[in-house]
Amino acid sequence: MTNSVDTVNRMGPRIGSDEAGKGPVLGPMICAAVHASPSVIPDDIDDSKRLNASTRRRLRETLESHTAIDIGTAVIPVAQIDDPRTDMNTLTLNGHIAAIADLDGVATFNGTIVADASDVSESRFATRLESRLIDECNGIDTIALNHCSIEARHGADEDDPLVAAASIIAKARRDEQITALAKEYETTGPIGSGYPSDQKTRAFLRRYIRTNGKVPACARRSWATVDDIVESIEQSSLSDL
Repeated sequence: MTNSVDTVNRMGPRIGSDEAGKGPVLGPMICAAVHASPSVIPDDIDDSKRLNASTRRRLRETLESHTAIDIGTAVIPVAQIDDPRTDMNTLTLNGHIAAIADLDGVATFNGTIVADASDVSESRFATRLESRLIDECNGIDTIALNHCSIEARHGADEDDPLVAAASIIAKARRDEQITALAKEYETTGPIGSGYPSDQKTRAFLRRYIRTNGKVPACARRSWATVDDIVESIEQSSLSDL
């Protein structure tokens, strides 16, 4: 971490939240929140994007087995992501709030909440987060909330140990979801990482849609990647006539 643990320790009780899977074309988005003293977070915790899958899995197990660390999670399924009545900024905000609400004792929490801002405006994300907490966090005490410091920063997973821990939990659980999807769709071939830039993922989508005549349930139909592949297959079919 770029922040010293000693500096962060003086800030008192903290909650960090982050999400994984905002950009992929396959699978859900996972949000996580971690409530703990920074002093109990392992020294090798880092932004999940800098760690390989096996390291994330090991650190997740360490975090989840620690009795002084409380973890909350939320899953945003594909159906919600594809809902035209919402958008990714709102869904990500809802996911952060749901993960925080999933923590034990959040109703009386009065420390610092730090979220990795998913909005281009850090202040707007923090304001929206604060305005929703009373309604969503099981009736969180207004007095306690008034004593909370709520922050949202870009790159918070790189310099705050609680946000980095949440990042690892979210990413490791999404890794688990992708592994399960790979097994579910193994007859169609490898699904790759689920990201639009992954050629294995794109090839999987092409094979599945050609074979089944529809988009797989694990795919985000609202993503341009899916539209492009569907259009390409339709054009190819027309040229064969």
